[in-house]
Amino acid sequence: MSRQSYIFTSESVSEGHPDKVCDRISDTVVDLYLARDAQARVACETLTTTNRIILAGEVRCNQPVDGAEVEAAVRAAVRDIGYEQEGFHWKNAVFENYLHAQSSDIAMGVDADGNKDEGAGDQGIMFGYATRETPELMPAPIQYSHHILRDLAAARKTNPELGLEPDAKSQVTLAYENGMPVRATSVVLSTQHREGLTPADIREIVRPYVEAVLPEGWMCPEGEFYVNPTGNFVIGGPDGDSGLTGRKIIVDTYGGAAPHGGGAFSGKDPTKVDRSAAYISRYLAKNVVAAGLADRCTIQLAYAIGVAKPLSIYVDAHGTGRCDEARLEKALGEAVDLSPRGIRERLQLNKPIYARTAAYGHFGREPDADGGFSWEKTDLADELKSLAD
Repeated sequence: MSRQSYIFTSESVSEGHPDKVCDRISDTVVDLYLARDAQARVACETLTTTNRIILAGEVRCNQPVDGAEVEAAVRAAVRDIGYEQEGFHWKNAVFENYLHAQSSDIAMGVDADGNKDEGAGDQGIMFGYATRETPELMPAPIQYSHHILRDLAAARKTNPELGLEPDAKSQVTLAYENGMPVRATSVVLSTQHREGLTPADIREIVRPYVEAVLPEGWMCPEGEFYVNPTGNFVIGGPDGDSGLTGRKIIVDTYGGAAPHGGGAFSGKDPTKVDRSAAYISRYLAKNVVAAGLADRCTIQLAYAIGVAKPLSIYVDAHGTGRCDEARLEKALGEAVDLSPRGIRERLQLNKPIYARTAAYGHFGREPDADGGFSWEKTDLADELKSLAD
């Protein structure tokens, strides 16, 4: 039997964290190519450091995208994040682009040909998770961590007089009783700021945003509220620490409350099952919970490169299920086409909808009218309800 009373922690990082800057840039490149060609293939990695942005990876596109367009899109993304600092500036950073054509060997394995359906872009395992802890059916520690930073980013952009800068991290620790969160035991918040602000200043600037996100009465004791614990955070972002695409995968998913598969998401077009199968796994798990078939649900899918059908479908309801898990595995495989093509068509993933996913989590968001976050819909729930024992 799983523990019902415990303390659990998750962290998030802001859009200005150096690794998240890279995720945003890589996904901006994905969007640029998908806007030009819905069947484009992109695998883009980004490195940032002091006033330098470097792209590398593979692309395939039926319509031309020149280097100037890529550079302009990248600089616009960095500007939107808010970097206009001496050590990292959207306009002044040196930009190097090493994107090149996709390997013909990889393309051969993935492309549909004759009677062969389109295969997975790589082998791998992908996980989805959902829980009744929050209205978004997400684990509470990561959801609150995301919300704190997202609200602070909005405040920074609308109220520059606050003196906050783009780089920030949060960490929320919650006490669980009877399997559900009941209060915060500690909160950690580190945010880059302008010269001249003291730790006490920053503490009072961020306090109302933390208190507004946590449920009423949940705020941690004052002695467990840690704000800029190192004392000063003026130098930050890629100037303070280099960034790379795909280094914050637990931030991207469930904050450690559920497994993460073998790969990162950002910089990859939806033929890469690292991304698309993780999205459909979340979609399935969320619909299982929304249908009342479980209070918690983990789903794993596995793929082989060049093979269309998943090698396995695994469901774990963590002892909270109202449907036999083997029956649920079979029903989910029949209800949804889990081939790479089927996933993309079900969730309408061949659209430029990815830059917005790069910060504050790929899951637990509201579906957008243009198809963004389509994997957060619960439109399968009614069909699944008939499976209840």
